[in-house]
Amino acid sequence: MLAPSPSAAPGVAVVVLGAGSGSRVGADRNKVLLPLGDRPLLAWSVTTALAVTDVRVVVVVAAPGEASEVAEALGPWLPAGPTSGAPEVRLVEGGATRHDSEDAAFAALRADVDAGRVDVVAVHDGARPLAASALFDETVARAREHGGALPAAPVTGLVGRDLRPSPVGALVGVQTPQSFRAADLLGAYAAAAEAGFGGTDTAVTFARFTGLPVVVVPSGARNLKVTWPEDVALAERLLHPQG
Repeated sequence: MLAPSPSAAPGVAVVVLGAGSGSRVGADRNKVLLPLGDRPLLAWSVTTALAVTDVRVVVVVAAPGEASEVAEALGPWLPAGPTSGAPEVRLVEGGATRHDSEDAAFAALRADVDAGRVDVVAVHDGARPLAASALFDETVARAREHGGALPAAPVTGLVGRDLRPSPVGALVGVQTPQSFRAADLLGAYAAAAEAGFGGTDTAVTFARFTGLPVVVVPSGARNLKVTWPEDVALAERLLHPQG
């Protein structure tokens, strides 16, 4: 795709992580390549990323050895050809851990961040196919204001070790997309590499090495993560409630 002109206002890069597996969902392949409705599960996240306000680049992270398969699966759902002002889609191979995969994606964005073309990076789990573009936009806006932002939904039905139930709203489940000021995010991951630190969550690494706040954006159960076999069926019903 054609890149924005150097004089354009900085925009957003979206990283879609698709380097998981299919073991817990009971599949013989990466779960993000499973069909969901009329397209692969990963394609839902990527097409939503392409609709984010002011998006400049979408980086799709494939599992090692799966880049060709991911490219083939996504091909029908990407822009047909170079178009002025359209987001660029890049495909990179991830690593053995989520942190390693994020490192690979951020390396692919370094030139855009250094040149001022991208000022916010949103990181999204490709196994969350129902996240709305409005949720991306909200986390991006809050990240520009505060440093970082992530969506979270109330968690219910939990008890403590003493078997006492947790009050409703006392605990939240962290989701994606998580958005961060781009230069600070890349700086945090460079510092993490020097320290030999590998975070299990983007926000953990960002907060640890920048000291900037990561604020919460309210979300809900619809932004589910496909982990178990029944999650695929639930996502289908949410996509087609009258089906």
